[in-house]
This record gives sequence, C-alpha cells and structure tokens, in this order.
Amino acid sequence: MPAIKFDRYYRYDELTSLLQAFAQENPGLAKIESIGKSHEGRDVWLLTVTNFQSGPDLEKPALWVDGNIHASELAASAANLYFLNALISGYGKDPNVTRVLDTRAFYICPRVNPDGAEWALADRPKVIRSSTRPYPYDEEPVDGLIANEDLDGDGRILSMRIPDRNGTWKCHPDDPRLMMRRDPVEQDGQYYRILPEGMLRNYDGTTIRVQGPKEGLDLNRNFPFNWRQEVDQQGAGPYPISEPETRNLAEFIIKHPNISSAITFHTMSGVLLRPYDDRPDDDFPAEDLWTYQKIGAQGTEMTGYPNVSIFHDFKYHPKTVITGGFDTWLYDHFGMFAWTVEIWSPQTQAGIEKYKLIDWYREHPLEDDFKLLKWSDEKLGESGFVNWYEYQHPQLGKVELGGWDSLHTWTNPPAAFLEKELQRFPGWLIWSALILPQLAIRESSLTPIGKDTYRVRLVVENTGWLPSYITKKALDKKVVRGVIAEISLPAGATLQSGKPREELSQLEGRAYKPAMVDESDESNLEQVKVDWVIHAPQGGSIELTARHDRAGLVRTRMDLP
Repeated sequence: MPAIKFDRYYRYDELTSLLQAFAQENPGLAKIESIGKSHEGRDVWLLTVTNFQSGPDLEKPALWVDGNIHASELAASAANLYFLNALISGYGKDPNVTRVLDTRAFYICPRVNPDGAEWALADRPKVIRSSTRPYPYDEEPVDGLIANEDLDGDGRILSMRIPDRNGTWKCHPDDPRLMMRRDPVEQDGQYYRILPEGMLRNYDGTTIRVQGPKEGLDLNRNFPFNWRQEVDQQGAGPYPISEPETRNLAEFIIKHPNISSAITFHTMSGVLLRPYDDRPDDDFPAEDLWTYQKIGAQGTEMTGYPNVSIFHDFKYHPKTVITGGFDTWLYDHFGMFAWTVEIWSPQTQAGIEKYKLIDWYREHPLEDDFKLLKWSDEKLGESGFVNWYEYQHPQLGKVELGGWDSLHTWTNPPAAFLEKELQRFPGWLIWSALILPQLAIRESSLTPIGKDTYRVRLVVENTGWLPSYITKKALDKKVVRGVIAEISLPAGATLQSGKPREELSQLEGRAYKPAMVDESDESNLEQVKVDWVIHAPQGGSIELTARHDRAGLVRTRMDLP
C-alpha cells in the first residue's frame, strides 16, 4: 500500500502519485485511467475498483463516487482517497469489503476539478467556486474589491475589519474578538465594516463594491437537467456540460450503463442531500421517495449526518431553487439513486444542535458564536479564529485582518479533525453498493425430449435488495432494458424454438415489500425463466448467458450427451 496520511490535503502531483501507486501495487483490485483533461490540461484520474478475477467491472453493478467539483472543497477528494484505501486494505480481511469487491464495482474519481483545487492548495491560496476558466467574460473587473485573496502571504484568507461610523458591526463587550451586529437604532459607538480579505481595483477613495473573481463558473450547475442560462442562474455556463470537467463525468457515465447509484462528495454542513433540487417530494414516484428515505435513514445511522431533501431543507433562499446539479440529473435522466454528501459541520463540533442548515447563516443566536469561539480556542488555537491584527492595506490604509480562517476551518475540516470525519463514510458507501441488484443463476437444465433434441431451461434471479431497474423513474424514462438471455450452440446444432437472444422482464428486489407480513406479496417476481428447444446431433456444449445493464452478467456451460 502507498504511504498515505489523512491529516493533510494532497496537491495534484502527490495525489496522482498516490492513485497510480494504488493501481500499480494492487493490479487485481484497481485500475487507473484518465477520463479526460481539465480546463488547464490536467488529467482527471479515475480508479476502477473491483476483484477483476471474479469478473470485469462492466459485468457487475457499479457505484459511482466522486469529489472536489468545487475548487476549495478539498475534504471531498480526501473522502474518496480514504474510501479507496479502505477498499484496497480491507479486501480479504473485512467480509463486507471482500463481498462487495467480488460482486460489485466502484468508479472513484477523487478530484473532478483539479485546477480549482490547485489554486486552493497553493502556498498563497485563491478561493473560487469551481473552474479556473474565466466566465462569463475573459477580462479582469475594472473596479471593486476582489475578494478572497491572501494579501499578506500567510497562507490564510481572513476578513478585514475597518472602522466605519456607518458599519454594521461592533465588538462584543465580553470578547472584543467577536463581532456582533449593532442595534437597529444604535449610534455614537465604535462600529466596523467587515470585508473579505482582498485588493481593490481603481479605488476612488469612497466606493467599495465587493466583486467576485472573474472565474465565475459553478460546475455543479452545468449538468443538463433543468439547466438555466446566466440570466436565471449565475455560473451555469453557456450550455449544458459545456465544461471539460462536467463533460468528462457525463461521457464516462453514459458509456458505463452498469452504474446504478452515485455518491458525490462536497463540503460544509455535515448532511446527506437527495434530489430534487427544484421541486417537492410529491413529484417523486412514491416507491422512489420511500426508497430514498430508507437509504437516507441508513446513511444517517451509519454516518451520523442527517438526510434531507435539497428542495425542502437546503435552499439558499426560500424563493429560489438550484438546478443543473449532478445528483438530480443522475436521478431524473438515468433513474439512479444519487446523493450529495456535504462533509463537516463546525456548528456540530461546537455543540450547536438542531440548527437549520442554511437559515443559520442568515440568522442565529449570539450564543452560537460564543460556542464556536470556545471550540476554536480549545481545539484549534490560533489556527481557527485568528485574533485581529493590524495590516497596512495598499488602498484602505490601516485595517485589521482576522476572524475565521474559513478555508481550513469551515469549508474543510482542520487537518487534525480530517481522518475522524472521513471514517464516517466507507461503511455507508459499501452498504449502498451491496443493496444494488445482483443477477444469479437459480437453475440451468438440459432435458432430452426426442432423438438428439433437448429442452434447455435457464432461470435467473435478482438476489439484491433493489430491483434490476433501480427506480420507477428509470422505468418511466425507458433507460433500462429487461434481462437479456442468450444461447450459443455447438457446430451442427439448430434452434427449434426460442430465439438466440431473448429480452425478458425486469426483476424485482426486496426493497418495495411492505413491513407487515400479512400484507406482503411474496410472488417471485425476482425470477424469470426462458426455455429453448435445440436439435444437436453432433453433441458438443452450449453456453447460456444472462445479463442486465444494472444487475450484472452470469453465464454457464452445459455439455450435451
């Protein structure tokens, strides 16, 4: 196993070396490939992980896992790396890991957006939302404050505290580090304006308007489902999957129909998110919603994170919706159960309970800030909340820098907390793969019915929890075929009845069975049968194959008398 630590974040070259080492040292379990280039020309690496001796990945149901589509969300790629390490190191030792790699496959893309991550990991970091490609215009802003730049080169992006008689903020009397909002009618105090650390362009001595970086894309708004133009949703790009990073994912997934479910890692909030992002739960097929809720409940039990709907519980503003997201596209276009995991919650670490995930940032009690500050002082010292210190700003003169080092405290777990946070996820990911449908042969028989004539029977079943089609949405969109059964005959043999290739029904699983035994329908709809009649005067052997894009492939050979 490569030497790897989970108390730090890896830059691109180091990450590349680690991923290549996993594949080189474990060729029976892992293969590495580039699924395309980033905007700046870096390879986007993907690991296919399965026991290749038990069959190729394309013949097994698969779970997609990725992370770091957003530039500064570095813990997302660390979660992928930790999961990869858990799979490789656990094979042959952990029964669930061994079973899942023998029967399922994983496609793991740790860093979807390597360019943006490099900017965040630089010695002098720059924080942007996603891609480093300029958008919507390839030009620098002519004026305003360019936010989130490391002015003094200390590797941190903090806040600027500027005395201003019309400022919103004042120091708390019990702890002057903590800024509190002034009362609506208060005056004649010492007030401050709080701005993100950054430089001003063409400053006129008066006007301060915070500008975002010229790299304005949000790659997680660039996927096809309900994609919207810039006028409706900023950062979505000029057209769906216009960006190489999103196109890499889309093309790989389309070429791998065995991908049945997906988990994509982001950071901030400590929550498991499910679609839809733009409509209420009433718009789900009922069975899909019930199953999403069951999978989420298991995720909550195993990770400690709550599971919620994006539309109902994670909107940035009550009157707006997010569209063009990866998880909703996977669900609505392909009928996959797709989840977004938002890693890490400082609020939870500080003992703040039952807070509203997004609303908290708009309004919360001052006691919460004291809890967070106490947690930072006790657990992080100066690396969390930074005490204010003087800095001579080139345009604004003397200001103070300080506040939260958000990149390393809020957006991502501090290094000392990283591994403990990552330990939450492998069990749920493995469970999510083990519930996928699994094709198995229940019966294969050869019965003489005349001279050199035989009836050949094949019965296959789904031994997985989910049905072969995964979701009712997949049936609605007609994106999955039923089981395909094929017979291969020896020389001189002919098929008297049946077809060389038969398309059979979908196979149910156990997911939709009711909880009451008396109400349970135990019809064996998880099985399907096909019969052929062959004439084979020269003997030989026949091969039977059954396959389903999402349930895998099974085959058997039978010798004729």
